[in-house]
Amino acid sequence: MGFPTADKADICLLLEGTFPFVSGGVSSWVNQMIRGFPQYSFACCFIGSRPEDYGSMKYQLPDNVVHLETHYLHDFQRGAQKRAMKGDAAAYEQVGKFHDLIKSGKQTEQKEAMFEHIVSQLGDGKALSEDSFLRSRASWEYIAKCYREQSRDPSFVDYFWTVRIMHSPIWALNEIADNLIPARMYHTISTGYAGFLGALLKRRTGKPLLLSEHGIYTKERKIDLFQSEWITDNRGLVEKNNAEMAYFREKWVNFFTELGKQCYLAADDIVALYERNRERQVADGAPAERTRCIPNGIDLPRFENVRETRTGELPKVACLVGRVVPIKDVKTFLRAMRTVVNEVPDAQGWIAGPEEEDPEYAKECRGLVASLGLQKNVQFLGFQKVDELLPKVGVLVLSSISEALPLVILEGMAAGVPSVSTDVGSCRQLIEGLGPEDEAFGKAGEVVGIADPEALGQAINRLLTNEQAWNAAQQAGIQRVETFYTQELMFKAYGSLYHDLMQAGDGATAAQAQQEGHR
Repeated sequence: MGFPTADKADICLLLEGTFPFVSGGVSSWVNQMIRGFPQYSFACCFIGSRPEDYGSMKYQLPDNVVHLETHYLHDFQRGAQKRAMKGDAAAYEQVGKFHDLIKSGKQTEQKEAMFEHIVSQLGDGKALSEDSFLRSRASWEYIAKCYREQSRDPSFVDYFWTVRIMHSPIWALNEIADNLIPARMYHTISTGYAGFLGALLKRRTGKPLLLSEHGIYTKERKIDLFQSEWITDNRGLVEKNNAEMAYFREKWVNFFTELGKQCYLAADDIVALYERNRERQVADGAPAERTRCIPNGIDLPRFENVRETRTGELPKVACLVGRVVPIKDVKTFLRAMRTVVNEVPDAQGWIAGPEEEDPEYAKECRGLVASLGLQKNVQFLGFQKVDELLPKVGVLVLSSISEALPLVILEGMAAGVPSVSTDVGSCRQLIEGLGPEDEAFGKAGEVVGIADPEALGQAINRLLTNEQAWNAAQQAGIQRVETFYTQELMFKAYGSLYHDLMQAGDGATAAQAQQEGHR
């Protein structure tokens, strides 16, 4: 079955590693948003790593998705048989000056102008083409010069391939921008590669760019990079300073930070889910006047129906809904279940989420279950439909080391399920409230510290073994979500943004056409 194709769309969504090939979280929100605006046609541009990292589509495309295309950034066979070339040394000298401006940390007109010039030289046959980057002597000499002057790692081979792997996607994104169907506006759901593509499209087409960040991309990539084993650190034991980040990790972090800045500068409007993340965006280079907060919203009638299917008995089930990956810290949840089962021997711990993203970590988690003696109490359920899952759950658990505004907590509230969460992102705000009116509803669960399985387990037990406390938490959650986190409020805010941005984009196009007609 092929993907839908079209010549144009109202809104083009730029989606990195999410809808429609990854389930849950941000993907659920994208699906919700598309269905919430049936009056607009959507194009979806999916950007992934490699085809083998994704399976089939996890969502049925809504009828108003008129176009879907997929791109994979780590295709190392691109142009592999082409011959070496001389290259343009002056062009790489300009790149060096641009890198010096990046290191200064200042955003200047000179840096902006230089970035514009460099981006304009990326295409085929130009001074900074992909062929030139991969095969020219000028590129080789520039990389070697940078290694001699800047590298703290003794291996040139590792340095060379890190630079190649890091930068090669830029040319793939440039090619996507050249060939993507026209849209009245672009909406990127992260910074990173998708956000950089948005910046390219904004500069190339002049059409409005909207950025929505659920989590702060650079922060999440930094966590991923700290945990990554594929990034080497070849310094000798004597050379290593525990306070210093491994050189190649630092290069990746700086790279994604700069991609994020370019997206922030290009975006017409920048949305965060809650105030702390908005402040982080500003600190990372987003113009404050373009930022705003729009929290996630829940389809209340849908989850009222889910709530009505609950039985009167409190299920002795603690459930983590999420991908089995290190950032969700599933191992802390499993260790917490040891504490839970010590007090409530028949308690169940469920992990409801896919395991394909990090099979080795999933295998370690299953091994931990065995070593803790929890084979009879813990189940890995794989991906589950929350409507069917939530009525069977007593407490939702988030043991994550990073979150933004988790949709699953809101869904749990609307379905009448209290939550126990680590103190990350907006989880404390969701569970305890923000401001006097919100806090008056009471606590919709409990918040504990990161990586503290004992505290997590005790908090779960306090809810599972005390029906009065559980009922109070349930009512607090229902009242909070019905007051502050409805789908209608979210759609109203985004509807206004979509309307204003498309009107501005259409007006600019009309003015440009009129100007060209007078020439």
